[in-house]
Amino acid sequence: MGYRVAVVGATGNVGREVLNILAERKFPADEVIALASSRSIGREISYGDKILKAKNLDDFDFKGVDFAIMSAGGSISKDWAPRIAASGCIVIDNSSYWRYNSDVPLIVPEVNGQVLDRWLADPKRGNIIANPNCSTAQLVVALKPLHDAAKIKRIVVSTYQSVSGAGKEGVDELWNQTKGIFVNDTATPGKFPKQIAFNVIPHIDVFMEDGYTKEEWKVLAETKKILDPKIKVTCTAVRVPVFVGHSEAVNIEFENPISADEARDILREAPGISVVDKREPGGYATPVESVGEYDTFVSRIREDNTVENGLAIWVVSDNLRKGAALNTIQIAEELIARGLKARLAA
Repeated sequence: MGYRVAVVGATGNVGREVLNILAERKFPADEVIALASSRSIGREISYGDKILKAKNLDDFDFKGVDFAIMSAGGSISKDWAPRIAASGCIVIDNSSYWRYNSDVPLIVPEVNGQVLDRWLADPKRGNIIANPNCSTAQLVVALKPLHDAAKIKRIVVSTYQSVSGAGKEGVDELWNQTKGIFVNDTATPGKFPKQIAFNVIPHIDVFMEDGYTKEEWKVLAETKKILDPKIKVTCTAVRVPVFVGHSEAVNIEFENPISADEARDILREAPGISVVDKREPGGYATPVESVGEYDTFVSRIREDNTVENGLAIWVVSDNLRKGAALNTIQIAEELIARGLKARLAA
């Protein structure tokens, strides 16, 4: 018997990508239900060769549903995740609301999938699993095999994040501003605090008291929770005029020696990674090449001689996939691989 899967926020960018990937990966689902707010009831969404009609989250009964993949924002997750989980359904949440709760596992399967063994065995588990921030997901996939080999002490990350990370409004704003500039229209900011077309903005999410933004803090807190609480992390998060695909320039300081050649060989063998690293024009990955791909791409692997045991790398991934939709589905697949059985629909 297959699984019953509900996609909450199915009409949004990430929700639609969840449905695409469920079909692409032939997830063992007997039924997939698209759920959205009352204003989207009846809207049609593609799922493989099928068309689903969005149902109302407010009056949906989750009894007998195995997985609820939530991509509807933190306020919806805050209110609905505990209620859905109480029905026995496993919630895999894409918002930031549950990530920092000590009772909720924060999972990237290639990095810390083994945490799910303990979680499944815990009779008191709360049935909620968190998906990390899009920037963190691709970062820790690249860091994990290097940490295992030489133990990371400190990382300095600069992110170059696409507008799709801000949802459909962000994509529309870049598109409209870009078109408008060519006909001498004023590029009026709306979703973003400054013009995004032909510009970069060193500001994502709200500012905190220490001068960092919440987005930068997320990378710090989530890397520590997923990978190792002893790693020191600092981050500068930048919004760039790219539609899809986040990029990161990462400087890493290790406890033990590791060469660029060793790192390259390690990363080539690591799950979820494609190494594109030729020291020639075009011999590296950019966001355009990452779109629609499952892997995280690592390029520009080189030694950083300004610190002892240092490396610098360039990391690129489709933020709607590995940073969001794909990772949630991989979590569900990991649970199934580790023994989770489908429930009988009541």
